[in-house]
Amino acid sequence: MAEPVTEPMSGAIPTRPAYQPAGVNPVRRLGSKYSLRLWSVRNARTLEWVYTTFSDMLLSFHWLWNLIGYHRVERPIVFIEKNVKGLLFDCRMCGQCVLSDTGMSCPMNCPKSLRNGPCGGVRANGNCEVEPDMPCVWVQAWNGAQRMRSKSNIETVQGPVDQSLRGTSAWLRVTAERANARRPAAND
Repeated sequence: MAEPVTEPMSGAIPTRPAYQPAGVNPVRRLGSKYSLRLWSVRNARTLEWVYTTFSDMLLSFHWLWNLIGYHRVERPIVFIEKNVKGLLFDCRMCGQCVLSDTGMSCPMNCPKSLRNGPCGGVRANGNCEVEPDMPCVWVQAWNGAQRMRSKSNIETVQGPVDQSLRGTSAWLRVTAERANARRPAAND
């Protein structure tokens, strides 16, 4: 026969809940992914160089993407982007990547999806108020940004997430935007 659950005496603080389901903390479940996120933040300067080099390479192929059609190359590029960024940053494929502005720490990993800094609930140890075992994404973003050449990019205010871009390639979108921005300069 099971023992009845008794209420704590008034004023006493229970030390643990009566029942805690196993594996409810997604940070523990995805521990290996999370450790790669921390590695990415620690190596933000190197990844910034890789990202810039790769971005320039994609831009140099803009003529090819235009010839083939951006809509035709979207699917294979999304597959590659999702797997690479998913592994390194636990990317959520929002379609509006700001890793180069946030110290290689994806703000979409914040349980509250905050894109412009931490909430008021960051714990004294720098962990998240929603996921107590997870360091705050924005504390990590600040640490990563301090390692990067473009330290001040973290101060850039991000607009709200455009949900219509979810699941699309941020790489191709940025490439097309950069190519269009260069076009008027070439005509001057």
